[in-house]
Amino acid sequence: MPRPGVLPAIAITTGEPAGIGPEIAIRAAWELRHEVRSVLIGDSAFLAMTAAAIDPDISLVALSQMAVNNNGLPAFPAGRLAVIDCTLAAHVRPGELDANNGRYVLETLDVAINGAMRGWLAAIVTAPLQKSTINDAGVAFTGHTEYLAERTGTPQVVMMLATDATPTPLRVALATTHLALKDVPAAITAGSLARTIDIIDADLRGKFGIAAPRILVTGLNPHAGENGYLGREEIEVITPALEAARARGIDAQGPYPADTLFQAKYLEHADCVLAMYHDQGLPVLKHASFGRGVNITLGLPIIRTSVDHGTALDLAAQGLGRADHGSMVEAIRTAARMAAAQDSKAQ
Repeated sequence: MPRPGVLPAIAITTGEPAGIGPEIAIRAAWELRHEVRSVLIGDSAFLAMTAAAIDPDISLVALSQMAVNNNGLPAFPAGRLAVIDCTLAAHVRPGELDANNGRYVLETLDVAINGAMRGWLAAIVTAPLQKSTINDAGVAFTGHTEYLAERTGTPQVVMMLATDATPTPLRVALATTHLALKDVPAAITAGSLARTIDIIDADLRGKFGIAAPRILVTGLNPHAGENGYLGREEIEVITPALEAARARGIDAQGPYPADTLFQAKYLEHADCVLAMYHDQGLPVLKHASFGRGVNITLGLPIIRTSVDHGTALDLAAQGLGRADHGSMVEAIRTAARMAAAQDSKAQ
């Protein structure tokens, strides 16, 4: 738990080393050095070389994993960025994937998770990684979210994207994530919706400091099923789940037609929209805020945010200075606000 007047320590994993992750992590951490104690996790020599190429004034201080594990995070001045050292297995060529570095990427995640679970890191912010590199290294890996859930023993998590780049803050959570469209209806059950709504409500209260969250829920079918004419999921699954949620004291309203819900007159009274599937809710948010959006994993015992984009290997291959670090800045700021809200609620 941060002491009064002490900036929160936020871990930033630097992601796929051949992508833009190291650059955007360094740029964002340096920009926010007076707001957040950013703790980069990656190869200290590689990150120092990258930082020097970005701006010779950027100062890094390397910390060993053993020292931090034994003694916790030491104090360091705001004018410097800390790096918990993980050693690359192979030389990095920007834009070129190397499976030899797949386990290195996982090690950076493990260090961050360990620190957050032990309490000396207030939150984790993840730079984008390349799933194929980790799988090519011989480790079955489906993504950040699933790995974090497994490592923390969390049975269900919820994916939410958020942005402040709209007139009122917009948060969109998903009832299902990366599923083929044909598989979505069967994945939406009263039980899964109940757990999803409970997670959203609990984290909006505990990690965002919203005392009485209001959740607006979309239907699955066009026109929210049009009274059963275009599908009965709204009648048989979604509406009963919302009624049960309200009976538990959760303000969950709907189901609303997704094509008309995303209007300011509705969103200004909502703390979160729950969409039924990936491409129902996220195109609206990404159209409004791409490059400034934040990916947030709800339901974990720790705080985790991330950027709204991938590794951008093509940009990395062209050299430093082409990647936009705006989403990383927002991810770090969001993580810090969530940590402060959670700390305030715990006191």
